[in-house]
Amino acid sequence: MSAFFQQLVLGLLIGGIYVAVGIGFSLVWGILNIVNLAHGALVATGAYLTWVLFTQLGVDPFLSIPLVAALLFGFGYGLQRLLINRVIRAPLFFTLLLTFGVELVIVNVLLLLFKPDFRSVTPPYAGSGFGVADVQVTYVRLAALGVALLLAAAVAFVLNQTRTGAAIQAVGADRDAARLVGIDLRHVYALTFGIGAACAGVAGSLISMIQAITPTAGAPYTLYAFVVVILGGLGRMSATVIGGLIFGLIQVLAQTMLPGLGAGWTNAIAFAVLVLVLVFRPQGLLGRLA
Repeated sequence: MSAFFQQLVLGLLIGGIYVAVGIGFSLVWGILNIVNLAHGALVATGAYLTWVLFTQLGVDPFLSIPLVAALLFGFGYGLQRLLINRVIRAPLFFTLLLTFGVELVIVNVLLLLFKPDFRSVTPPYAGSGFGVADVQVTYVRLAALGVALLLAAAVAFVLNQTRTGAAIQAVGADRDAARLVGIDLRHVYALTFGIGAACAGVAGSLISMIQAITPTAGAPYTLYAFVVVILGGLGRMSATVIGGLIFGLIQVLAQTMLPGLGAGWTNAIAFAVLVLVLVFRPQGLLGRLA
């Protein structure tokens, strides 16, 4: 029984990472109707920025999160304003091609700067943790879950309690009506994409403390973000939180119940979950907002 509770806790902690990864992806998809294939590359960029700040300047990785988020926000805002905005009303296929091209460019720049070597962020407390009965919890994973939940709460607060959030949601609901009431669509588009990039940067900071990173390490997280959003339902942060936590539990419990599955089956599990949800519950577990 203690082994089961250990796996349950591990699944929730891993799910915290998926929550952080899914937030920005869900926001950009829900508001801009863009499936951002460069999301994983932005996650990897956040991880490398955290690594640079930690190794070169000695900044604690958790303390570097606000700076990483700010840098990724600026990058995302400019990227959308200067490039992606040109195809914002184009068919979905064109935005997929464009964001895929952006992903290739970012990954290759990271390869040029950092080479394909594995990098890791290992603060002094990296291996520390505590136990409750026979269940072990590491401080880094628990803190990562807390940061992910705070990030979701912060984005939900901005969307539901501020004028900026009201403008973002208005654009997501009806672009033409939003423009008629004086909302600057280009600014809101760029602001939304910038927030999504900032959330990806936060996710990358958390991931850098949990696993070794390479320029291509962010690629699977685009798939995971897609699964989390489909699983929970598009349109609200609470759905992303539920989707991320459930996906983490599914991965851990599937590997526990089927011992022959190694870590390499993670993507297969993700695809299987995605297909099952699309077949039996295409609106997501919590449904989509109208």
